[in-house]
Amino acid sequence: MLQKRKTEIHAIGQHISMSADKARRVIDQIRGRSYEETLIILELMPYRACYPILKLVYSAAANASYNFDSKETNLIINKAEVYESTTVKKLKPRARGRSYPLKRSTCHIVIVVKDISLSEYIERNYLAR
Repeated sequence: MLQKRKTEIHAIGQHISMSADKARRVIDQIRGRSYEETLIILELMPYRACYPILKLVYSAAANASYNFDSKETNLIINKAEVYESTTVKKLKPRARGRSYPLKRSTCHIVIVVKDISLSEYIERNYLAR
């Protein structure tokens, strides 16, 4: 009997202080690429969103090597998504005792890596126990 095997592992970054649209601009470039190619792209792109995404890609690779004993050469970015999170509202003092509202948007980033060397299904014999 075949049993489905887990070949994906993820890393989640929550409440990252940047706009979801600015993070999506970078995430769209790395989706579906290999791990080494992703690192090169993120180190060379000039955007501020690259650093937290790079940390998440490192974290997802570390999770895969710890949980599955996967090599980093076999990893690809299977899914990468950005979700809008809460908006932090602050007040900035202005002239004559007035205040000006500031809205700082935050986002959640999910990186899912897949080990392509692992097979999707494993053979299990439940009768031979």
